Amino acid sequence: MAEAATRRRGRGGGGAARRAERTAVSVETAKYIERNIPLYEVLDDEALEIIETNAETILEEIGVNFVENPAALDRWREAGADVNGERVRIPRGLARKLCSTAPSRYTQHARNPERNVEIGGNTLVCAPIYGPPFVRDMEGGRRYATMADFERFVKLGYMSKWLHHSGGTVCEPTDIPVNKRHLDMLHAHMTLSDKPFMGSVTDPCRAQDSVEMCEILFGKDFVQDNTVMTSLINVNSPMTFDEVMMGALEVYAKNNQACIVSPFIVGGAMAPVSVMGTLTQVLAEVMAGIAYSQLVRPGAPVIFGAFVSSIDMNSGAPTFGTPEASQIIYGAGQLARRMGLPFRSGGSLCGSKLPDAQAAYETANTLNAVLLGGVNFMLHSCGWLEGGLVASFEKFVMDADQLGVLHKLAAGIPKDENGQAMDAIREVGPGGHYLGCAHTQANFKEAFWRSDVLDYKPFETWHEDGERDTMTLANAKMHQLLSNYQQPAMDPAIAEALASYVAEKKASMPDAFT
Repeated sequence: MAEAATRRRGRGGGGAARRAERTAVSVETAKYIERNIPLYEVLDDEALEIIETNAETILEEIGVNFVENPAALDRWREAGADVNGERVRIPRGLARKLCSTAPSRYTQHARNPERNVEIGGNTLVCAPIYGPPFVRDMEGGRRYATMADFERFVKLGYMSKWLHHSGGTVCEPTDIPVNKRHLDMLHAHMTLSDKPFMGSVTDPCRAQDSVEMCEILFGKDFVQDNTVMTSLINVNSPMTFDEVMMGALEVYAKNNQACIVSPFIVGGAMAPVSVMGTLTQVLAEVMAGIAYSQLVRPGAPVIFGAFVSSIDMNSGAPTFGTPEASQIIYGAGQLARRMGLPFRSGGSLCGSKLPDAQAAYETANTLNAVLLGGVNFMLHSCGWLEGGLVASFEKFVMDADQLGVLHKLAAGIPKDENGQAMDAIREVGPGGHYLGCAHTQANFKEAFWRSDVLDYKPFETWHEDGERDTMTLANAKMHQLLSNYQQPAMDPAIAEALASYVAEKKASMPDAFT
């Protein structure tokens, strides 16, 4: 449809048609990335085999804790693990064997089928920031997030071309009771966007609410037969699986919904300071978590997750965009591919308090590592500030724009006749220029990726426009996107059923803010 619309506009010709094309409201979303470039593999076979052997040793000799979850202990005992109290020791090879039933690739369906994403193999799906209690913008500064902020982020995500996924807890709406906010957040994702989204994991009953709301949106049979949510299950590193996260995983696995099993590691605090040691612990934790999901339901879709930062040994604060973090992304990607599992890591990670040069450097380092490290699902793709405590509206726009670079790099270099450009070289010859040649005229619109946020003007024009810096430009772009936002259509009966479900659930319990 988009191509047909482009052809129709092209036939109109003239300045008016070009102006209309420039000013038309667009909710185009680029297809998820499919890499046509080599991946960077930092570990040789010997290093990988050492990590895998040591991870099995951790599971067999040290074990992992499944806290306050008798059902999980029973499942492990029946599978052949040694269970002593809450400590589960898994015989060598058992976890890897259980993990083998998980799919190497799956489709997450969106309510708009054109926005379905493929997760695994050579794909990369970009989702926004997740979890911060604070937000920041130029107008209001740093403040606790509200539901209105959350809805603005969902709208920005819907309007962002290079963002494939609406995400989950884009920020924590602190003006809504803790026990009810998951309903409002999920309802916003379902109604304000038609991109795929994540479910709630803060309590097993909230995960169940997420499943039931999806059954209203997609149909009960469809949900049981297809994956419509990819949700984040963090391991309480080191080597502890708590009852809340595992309870949510149980709900999702039972209902054929995908989970990211992701150790949450700050190197030097929750894992060793060495890259090899951290990768060993990551692999042990991931294997235990994914194996458990397969005990709940063999074939349940899962993602091998790795969220890792280093630590500033002077302040104790996490650091991002560091070379060690990139090495862990590269290494964890290799381990995930050896297991035949989709891989999650990275994002627009930084420790900066503002969308400044530090934020840009650290974010760029992480995004490049994600692309080259074979990440399939990138959470925190845009908006991350202050070590994940803050979701920034301006940085959301800046990062979402830069995701377009990843699309262009991942496409590789075309080597067809048009890419070779021999006709252009013959036409221009020695001493000429290529501005007016046929090849340039045919390709100039798509030949070079161009930012929709950054400034390319000559100094004089930039000066006359007010000498706006990048944050100011991003703020203006954010307001433009929000002013152009149009809510995607939804079947009125489904919209009414979702609203009724949320209202009834919220009315059934008193407010709780802890």
